[in-house]
Amino acid sequence: MAEEALAITIVDDDPAVLDSLQTIFEVEGFQVRAFADGDRFLAEAPRIRTDCLILDVHMPRRSGLEILEALGGFNYPAPIFVISGQGDIPMAVSAIKAGAHDFFEKPFHGEAVIERVREAVAARRKRSEDRGSSRLSYRFAGADLLTPREREVLEQIAHGASNKEAGRSLGISPRTIEVHRARIMEKLEARNTADLARIVFSESER
Repeated sequence: MAEEALAITIVDDDPAVLDSLQTIFEVEGFQVRAFADGDRFLAEAPRIRTDCLILDVHMPRRSGLEILEALGGFNYPAPIFVISGQGDIPMAVSAIKAGAHDFFEKPFHGEAVIERVREAVAARRKRSEDRGSSRLSYRFAGADLLTPREREVLEQIAHGASNKEAGRSLGISPRTIEVHRARIMEKLEARNTADLARIVFSESER
């Protein structure tokens, strides 16, 4: 039985970028839905089955951040990548904090985009299968402040994974792992990784 083609949705008001991404994914056998307008995408979003969403940060009328918020952020059932130019990195980081999976920085390479999307989809499916098998009890102070993604990252780094290893396991870039790590350290008031492990394990083992 042939493997079902992955479905991807792309939202970008730049015709050149939209056409380029659509071509890249179709050549790789993906089922592609493309939208040049964020409002039109949101109107159809409830009826779209997608394995991954690629969303431009800058669009007229609604920004990528506003669309991300409308989709429910961390509650959206598929990984969301945002497309960011060099000057948009702070906005891309804000999108990650709001629930985006990761970001692509322009100019991007087709092979790298395909690989990262496949990794993200595989990681999301694995997490769905492993749900409920966390090795942390989350009884420590500040645990309720963490987002679902921050909990996943915390589990990786608390057990000694490097940014690269954690990123590979979760299907996100090491750079994005560092964003989450910084947020976790801030929320749990940890000074360094050793202090973080002490907070997590000393409280969890009580």
